[in-house]
Amino acid sequence: MNKIKMTAPLVEMDGDEMTRILWQDIKDELLLPFLDLKTEYYDLGLAHRNETNDQVTKESAEATLKYGVAVKCATITPNAARMTEYNLKEMWKSPNGTIRAILDGTVFRTPIIVKGIEPCVRNWELPITLARHAYGDVYKSVEIKVPGAGKAELVYTGADGTEIRETIQEFKGAGVLQGMHNTDQSIESFARSCFSYALDTKQDLWFATKDTISKKYDHTFKDIFQEIYDQDYKEAFEKAGITYFYTLIDDAVARVMKSKGGFIWACKNYDGDVMSDMVSSAFGSLAMMTSVLVSPKGVYEYEAAHGTVMRHYYKHLKGEETSTNSVATIFAWSGALRKRGEMDELPELVDFADKLEKATVQTIEEGKMTKDLALISSLLDVKVLNSEDFIKAVRTTLEHSF
Repeated sequence: MNKIKMTAPLVEMDGDEMTRILWQDIKDELLLPFLDLKTEYYDLGLAHRNETNDQVTKESAEATLKYGVAVKCATITPNAARMTEYNLKEMWKSPNGTIRAILDGTVFRTPIIVKGIEPCVRNWELPITLARHAYGDVYKSVEIKVPGAGKAELVYTGADGTEIRETIQEFKGAGVLQGMHNTDQSIESFARSCFSYALDTKQDLWFATKDTISKKYDHTFKDIFQEIYDQDYKEAFEKAGITYFYTLIDDAVARVMKSKGGFIWACKNYDGDVMSDMVSSAFGSLAMMTSVLVSPKGVYEYEAAHGTVMRHYYKHLKGEETSTNSVATIFAWSGALRKRGEMDELPELVDFADKLEKATVQTIEEGKMTKDLALISSLLDVKVLNSEDFIKAVRTTLEHSF
């Protein structure tokens, strides 16, 4: 077959550890034989981020603003152990946090549903999409390790010299401090992305924070959502037959367990991080969750919702066989290719993305899957494949679709 042509590149952000190995395998087996693949490549592996003083991360985000679509491999966010392991110059911040701060927008994460992988929550019949605010809060926080007794204050100094000062704590001994922020502009973008996505997908929208405790910070989120909904979206929601409602985060957790699914659950940054892991695990696997950052600027960044699979990577380095689930990474590529095709009016590229996803799902439903899925599958005849053989099995299924 003739390779499908692309007219504009994707921004390709390579990553770390086992997902980096899978990244190349996916390109070699599932993309390059079928596509004239065009990408602008950025190596976001931790070693290269360290070499460039993390400038490569910023450059990749700026390139995404230029080209409109990016696909990202999972990356390491270093801790103290990684500082030593990689001999880092400093403990670089989360690349996802850096990219999201530049792009703004909202991360939408949805479980990938396949027959034979039943949700742990028996009444969940439809996917639950997590809409995660992609800016601020703990991911942009400033921290101080308090050495001893003293007074900690929160101080704001306005451009006109106006000062607001609040005492945080009178420390009697050592402790720790954290300062977080968000902006009305980013919260407004978050709200509009959520309302628009709900209308596009014809799904109800839930939003949850803890405004009863956080009477200024979280309450600001609640107020902005309600104002924008009432002003710009209420009529459209009613016409579409969908609903928006706000509730406390703890109430939302209780409600979601008793629901049938089929809605969007909007959360602040950290809440969305945690709850998307819960939802993806309950639906089957962390590796069965799509993730896309939708920017109000009309920019899209696709990635897997999980990490770098460090344990499997160390086994791989020892020459041991691994059975690592690559589905979410495959869907990151298919999502980015579909969006590139839509933007560039290339129906054949959109069709290829659809075929790739269907081939991946079909391969699993035929009983060929990685170990994590085999352990929870209700299918009777299951064949456990290693990391490379699963990707090759998807290729065989994909070839039969042409």
